[in-house]
Amino acid sequence: MKPRNTVPKHSADLLIELVDHLDAMVAYWNADQVCVFANAAYGAWFGKGRAELIGTTLQQLLGPLYAKNLPYIEAAYRGEKQVFERDIPTPDGDVRSSLATYIPHVVGGRVRGIFVHVADVGPLKRLERELMEAKEKAEQLATHDFLTGLPNRALLQNSIDHALALTRRAADTMAVMSIDIDGFKAINDRHGHGEGDRLLIEIASRVRATVRESDTVLRLAGDEFIVVATALASNQRATALATRILEALRRPLALGPATVRPSASIGIALFPVHGTSAEALVAASDAALYEAKRAGRDRWVVAT
Repeated sequence: MKPRNTVPKHSADLLIELVDHLDAMVAYWNADQVCVFANAAYGAWFGKGRAELIGTTLQQLLGPLYAKNLPYIEAAYRGEKQVFERDIPTPDGDVRSSLATYIPHVVGGRVRGIFVHVADVGPLKRLERELMEAKEKAEQLATHDFLTGLPNRALLQNSIDHALALTRRAADTMAVMSIDIDGFKAINDRHGHGEGDRLLIEIASRVRATVRESDTVLRLAGDEFIVVATALASNQRATALATRILEALRRPLALGPATVRPSASIGIALFPVHGTSAEALVAASDAALYEAKRAGRDRWVVAT
């Protein structure tokens, strides 16, 4: 009867077959950095079979990558396990993202060689990118208006708080402007929701093109917009900006077979005259907006 600890003669062949089926490179490099064993995966990654690799040095195999990997190679030959990521060019001109592990082979306190394991982490990298893109898209949908692409109500508090912080540091003036399109419901009912959406997109574009790069334009809901304008230096600059917005909005726009001349009512609240918080400034600009509506629309009114 054969003892239980007897190893079958074909076990070495089974081990080689096993590592050849791994979708990862497995090799052993001796103390002179010469390949003693390599599995079949090296053929797919470097276009070299096992017979070609045996006797090849790490520098010959890696070529330009050798210098980049050298710090890890030297550390491994000092007896320090190394785990790092590296992009490896393939014979077909592609690039594979890899996770390399160098494990020192220590015998009697001396490093006799290193075991190398290099796994393809490209699928994980792609999944990571897809998850990041999905996260960014979800955040974009949650914080931006789907129709105009402008920031939405979710970013209103943050936008005004950020502007307030900048304004306080600069001892300057800022404005919060509430904008409402005059007669939008009637336009929407007369021309249809599709044309109404096109009007909103055009309004958003005109306002964004009129304000400065440092200003923020948000769409709260329906035909309600907010402009947060900083670094105004004086109240007159706020009203001048509101005047330019009104002029931009009055330009004719074709909606189907008809031509409309949009207009808007604007309420202006100034920091620090009308409030020192986001809530106070929005409330003051809303009150001024209703005053503009009552005064006949197509105009701006500064909060009192």
